[in-house]
Amino acid sequence: MKIRRDVLRFALEVAKESYPHEFVALLTGKKGIIEELVFLPFQSGERSAVIRMDMLPLGYRIYGTIHSHPTPNCTPSPQDVAMFMKHGSVHIIVCYPFDEDSWVCYDKGGNPIDIEVID
Repeated sequence: MKIRRDVLRFALEVAKESYPHEFVALLTGKKGIIEELVFLPFQSGERSAVIRMDMLPLGYRIYGTIHSHPTPNCTPSPQDVAMFMKHGSVHIIVCYPFDEDSWVCYDKGGNPIDIEVID
């Protein structure tokens, strides 16, 4: 799996704008390349963000999720892993200070995995 650098940078900017609240979005694209974030209505606070999956339009290939943590800790919570198990196979957590080194990708079980960032 790969992610476009501009998509990752956009997510980091959204996280900065949302701070100190979390944000959550879905990852989509084609041919194994994450090219876009899908934003659905969600509830957000300083400790959680819950996405409304029932609002997803038909026809999207969802690779996984991306969300922010307003702390420097990118470790998934049990609630994060529960979300990972339901929605795709690639999950990214971006964390404070939301720079290009402040994110980790996980599989659906919450285990760190590598994902290539491409231009």
